[in-house]
Amino acid sequence: MRSLLLSRRDLDFLLHEWLDVAGLTSRGRFSEHSRETFDAVLDLSEQVATEQFAPHNRAADLAEPEFDGERVHMIPEVAKALEAFAGTGILSAGMDESVGGMQLPQTVAQACFLWFQAANVGTSAYPFLTIANANLLLAHGSPEQVETWVGPMVEGRFFGTMCLSEPQAGSSLADITTRAEPRDDGAYRLRGNKMWISGGDHDLSENIVHLVLAKIPGGPPGVKGISLFIVPKVLENGDRNDVVLAGVNHKMGFRGTVNTLLNFGEGKYTPGGEAGAVGYLVGEQGRGLALMFHMMNEARVGVGGNAAALGYTGYLHSLEYARTRVQGRRDGRPAPIIEHPDVARMLLAQKAYAEGAVALILYCARLLDDEKTAAGDEDRARAHLLLDTLTPIAKSWPSQWCLAANDLAIQVHGGYGYTREYAVEQFWRDNRLNMIHEGTHGIQGLDLLGRKVVLHDGAGLRLLLDTIDATVDRARTAGLTSEADAVGAAAARTAEVTAVLWGAGDPAVTLANSSTYLEAVGHVVLAWIWLEQLLAVGDREGHFYDGKRAAAGYFLRHELPRTGPQFALLESLDRTTLDVRPEYF
Repeated sequence: MRSLLLSRRDLDFLLHEWLDVAGLTSRGRFSEHSRETFDAVLDLSEQVATEQFAPHNRAADLAEPEFDGERVHMIPEVAKALEAFAGTGILSAGMDESVGGMQLPQTVAQACFLWFQAANVGTSAYPFLTIANANLLLAHGSPEQVETWVGPMVEGRFFGTMCLSEPQAGSSLADITTRAEPRDDGAYRLRGNKMWISGGDHDLSENIVHLVLAKIPGGPPGVKGISLFIVPKVLENGDRNDVVLAGVNHKMGFRGTVNTLLNFGEGKYTPGGEAGAVGYLVGEQGRGLALMFHMMNEARVGVGGNAAALGYTGYLHSLEYARTRVQGRRDGRPAPIIEHPDVARMLLAQKAYAEGAVALILYCARLLDDEKTAAGDEDRARAHLLLDTLTPIAKSWPSQWCLAANDLAIQVHGGYGYTREYAVEQFWRDNRLNMIHEGTHGIQGLDLLGRKVVLHDGAGLRLLLDTIDATVDRARTAGLTSEADAVGAAAARTAEVTAVLWGAGDPAVTLANSSTYLEAVGHVVLAWIWLEQLLAVGDREGHFYDGKRAAAGYFLRHELPRTGPQFALLESLDRTTLDVRPEYF
């Protein structure tokens, strides 16, 4: 029976026929592995996701976490699933063996985690955040901090969070007011409020390790005054820290993930006889935001993975429905709706969005492997720069277009699609949050156009376009002339339009169009990803490969042309949104 979560056949194609992850075993870090170990952990991931995560996806949506004023209550299946997940070792799949990890390539670890994201995005959010939290501490924490906090997270006994936003500040982190006052013992006492903290309070683990942005009194204003702190729910001596759940937010999706308002230092608990949440500085003072970006960038690609997985499972659900739902006639006989051209159009669009998004996420994971383990410093630096440039696209493109895939999945179901009796309406609600998670669509547009494409005198954009051009050249050699011409022309337009935008001499008008730029360049990147997949398909025969050719053809003929009007608009330096005034509304 085919899985309705993901296609294992597609994952095998992407990992082995395209990205050649088995080839990574020639590198020292992965030399103990083989294709057999990669496939075994993928098998295990599919099994645990199918048996432990998927069955309670709807139940956790209907019975979301409740706060009784003292503690959070949630259905018991969540804890059971997370215990099973911890037992697999997948939580530390990509981490060093020295800290208890499997030392798998990130490409394989990401593919494994996609199963859990597709099965139950709400429950998978707890290990999702914990993995990113642990990775930040492994990169920037002291040896003592790693031993104290990362070890139990690797074992699944502690979970982690990231605490950035505040009720009054939102995404404007320069305006946070949480403060951290130093103490003689080297620790700090934190006071303030943090909003939208996923996994902020629960009884699913022995402890919760909060990573908190705060300002030390007397530091410089704005983001330069932000530092990063470990603030555990329970201190090493067993005392309850002064971190209090003030309330639970009720969201349209991701309902199985408790989302909280936390108060730090309100005095309900007095560790050491003093009010204030005890925190431990990570790294240097004033570098908090830079360090937190280690977790945020990982989480941004992970959010793209959330979106891709939800788009994919929605596609498979609607595909199954279209195969079995008989309605209307074809050639005078009752026909399953998959035979109707407009239904085929909707399925093909979903396939192009979802399979393209998963491919992009795994490509980014492969870049992370190259950044860590490529033979030469130049290759490592190249992978880092390309990943940095692609990150806002990897976050936002799946969040926008796999939501569109979920919308089409509802449409394929017709009237049944928007009823709670069918899973696709929940997939849409869950996926709608991903355009906001870890920086909104607009923030990613500002990051791409305002920062990434001009960083190091435009080196990131040049590298991306050179990489696309190399694929285009290979495609022409392989006889994919029309496909190569389309992608090559779109890449050339990207370069031309970027030059016009930044040659205008008016950053305000340039950045006013950053969201359109993000969408246009995102489509160019996905066209390149589909051209890459076409090259991996080659002249292989069979329905699977024919499906890849059809999806690639759909994207290049139906989707890539969207960028033409967008690039024209960008090139005109349009001021419509810049000149509008509040009183016009």
